[in-house]
Amino acid sequence: MAASTYWYGKALLQILDKQVDFAADTIKVALCSSSYTPDQDAHDFFDDITNELATAGGYTAGGATLASCAVTYDAPTNVVKLDAEDVSWADATFTARYAIIYDAQTGVASSSPLIAYVDFGEDKSPSAGKFTIQWHEDGILTATVS
Repeated sequence: MAASTYWYGKALLQILDKQVDFAADTIKVALCSSSYTPDQDAHDFFDDITNELATAGGYTAGGATLASCAVTYDAPTNVVKLDAEDVSWADATFTARYAIIYDAQTGVASSSPLIAYVDFGEDKSPSAGKFTIQWHEDGILTATVS
């Protein structure tokens, strides 16, 4: 099964309320096990996340910082795109099912807004190898303005 990316329901509100500046803030991606159950409606800050991987096996709790975060608008298609460079963990030995994208600017979980999550569709278990999340060619997330 292919990986799918989903907005957290309150993410657009937080962007419009200026709690999230995708291009300027520290945006991170954390990994969770299959024991985490995403809730697009109820989960709004990083302290709602459960079963994040512990610091071990090449992963550091809190996740990795996304580089080159950008927000663009394509007028012919009316699509706003959030994108960043692919992210990877070298020498990874862990099992992950979800990637959680969040704004870590405050450094406090209870005030770090959730943006989106990636469901890999199954557990991913690298063994002493590089684990990479390659974002879709159309970006991490898109929104169509209509």
